[in-house]
Amino acid sequence: MKDAPDTPLELRARALRLLARREHSRAELARKLAPRAESPAALAQLLEALAAKKQLSDERYAELRAHQLARKYGAARIRADLKAKGIAPEIVARATGDEELERARAILARKYRDAADTRGECARRMRFLQGRGFSHETIRKLLSSGDPE
Repeated sequence: MKDAPDTPLELRARALRLLARREHSRAELARKLAPRAESPAALAQLLEALAAKKQLSDERYAELRAHQLARKYGAARIRADLKAKGIAPEIVARATGDEELERARAILARKYRDAADTRGECARRMRFLQGRGFSHETIRKLLSSGDPE
C-alpha cells in the first residue's frame, strides 16, 4: 500500500468506484475518502463536484435506504439509521413520511400467521414491533384492531 495521498484524479476515480457499487451519503463517502485525500479542501471540492453533477445525492440515498429498510423496520428505526449515516433531518423526514400502519401490519402478518389470543402473546407482538422501530401509537392501533391481517 502506498503512503502518498491520492492525486485528485485518483481520488475521483476511487469515489466513482464506490458510488458505482451502491449509493453513499455525502458524510459516508467523505469518511471513506478522507484517509486518501491530499487535504480536506480537496475532498470538499471533489464532493461538491460530484453533487453538482448529480452523482452524489443525499436525497437519493435517503430514499433508497428508507425503501430498503421499510420492509423490515418502522419509521423510528429508519430515522435513526439515516441520521447515523449523516443525512440532514429535513431529508430524513421526507424519506420516512409514508404509511407506517400498513408496513407494521405486513411485518406482523409475515412473522405471525394467526391472531393473538392471550395477553402474553399480544405483549410479545408489541415488543417485537417496538424492537423494529414502530411507534407506540401504531402498535396500539394495530393490535387493538384484533386481526393482524
